[in-house]
Amino acid sequence: MDLYRMDLHIHTVLSPCAELDMGAPDIISRCREEDIDLIAITDHNSALNCEALNRASTGSGVEVICGLEVQSSEDIHVLCLMPDLEKARAFEEWVRKRLPPYRNIPDKFGDQFVIDEDNHVIDEYEILLVQGIDATADEIIEKTRSFGGLSILAHIDRPAYSYVAVLGMIPENLEVDAVELSGRLTGSEALFWLEKAGKRSVIRSSDAHTLKDIGQERTTMALLGKPSFHELSLALKGVDGRKVLWPWDRNSP
Repeated sequence: MDLYRMDLHIHTVLSPCAELDMGAPDIISRCREEDIDLIAITDHNSALNCEALNRASTGSGVEVICGLEVQSSEDIHVLCLMPDLEKARAFEEWVRKRLPPYRNIPDKFGDQFVIDEDNHVIDEYEILLVQGIDATADEIIEKTRSFGGLSILAHIDRPAYSYVAVLGMIPENLEVDAVELSGRLTGSEALFWLEKAGKRSVIRSSDAHTLKDIGQERTTMALLGKPSFHELSLALKGVDGRKVLWPWDRNSP
């Protein structure tokens, strides 16, 4: 059985709430230490550091998916994973056009650095990224699908910034690919949320904002041909025996 370990919710120094140790080579090095095979870079409302992570991961054995954690107009967080960097850039442009023009105040919210694969700062994003865009969660999910991406409802068990906290039950017809549980739950507590997920796949991720967080929560998937966006998509759908293993914690296989 081919098992792959994934952490699909990681921030970089572009997210103002992330620590400054979340540089490109540092994240990849930490993933290797934690035996993580596949990660998704999901900065708030931006994919500008995905290229740096892709370049830093070359030859490392760590595969990188380009994504964003998009905040909706209702203040719901949705992980939007894209099949490649080109699609991520195009989707980011759609998000950027809907981002309110409030400038970041680094001393208040934190720095928003765009970096290269060697951690050189090549730009500083001026518009505040941690705010809701002019689109609902349902619209974000629909747009993600139109780009060939995967949408995951982030940390649905949290009392804020989650679909359940804001809107209640997840509609059966909502075309979301998976739901994510936060690291604050025990394995037994996580079982409670299976019913709320419906028949959707349930994952756990670190939502890492500092290096020590990476891999503290992870998801193990089985029978994948290799760690990749395509295989992840098939596993979330349970195609040809691919599946998300239970339980998802640091003691998983």
